Amino acid sequence: MLTIHVAEASPGSAVLVDGASLLAVGPYKDLAAVRPGARVRRWPGILTPGLLNPYGPELLEGCYHPDPREADELGTEPVTGERARALFREDPARRGASARRGVQRLLAHGTVAVAGELRGQAAQDAVRRAGLAVGRRPGTLPGPPSFSPAPLVLLPQPAPGGPARFAVFDVPDRAALVRLGASTCVATVIGGRLVYRAR
Repeated sequence: MLTIHVAEASPGSAVLVDGASLLAVGPYKDLAAVRPGARVRRWPGILTPGLLNPYGPELLEGCYHPDPREADELGTEPVTGERARALFREDPARRGASARRGVQRLLAHGTVAVAGELRGQAAQDAVRRAGLAVGRRPGTLPGPPSFSPAPLVLLPQPAPGGPARFAVFDVPDRAALVRLGASTCVATVIGGRLVYRAR
């Protein structure tokens, strides 16, 4: 099914998705005129190519992402350091579930690619299943590991024939995205699938 994704603050950067590929990129009016039968998804904010998070190993292997049922004991934020290592030693099966929850957090921050060498099978599987691209890690990292690292690393602009991979942020422009961070994400699409949508 053909789908046009358009964001209110960037109508000139709409995308026409056909399955897992981008069929066209351009102004919404042009895409709608060429494909009037396409389904239209309207979003607030701006449509971007999505983010590369350079902290794949730190966030997916170095942190334990608690199950919501563990919130009373462990809280809801990622557990780091020796406490995370102790949780993984106590029950190695936690690695897979934690990595999957970590990937969900990445998707909720508009991440469509990660960088850094993932050594464990659990994290590799979680990244592969989600369809996250794996990129090269920058020579210098911007700061401490974060789901919204500063500065944000945007991928190159989507192009026709390329993968249907992008994210939408509820901000008026890129300057506001840089200022407010990746937690403003309202939608993430990978392989043409809506893998995250803000409630």
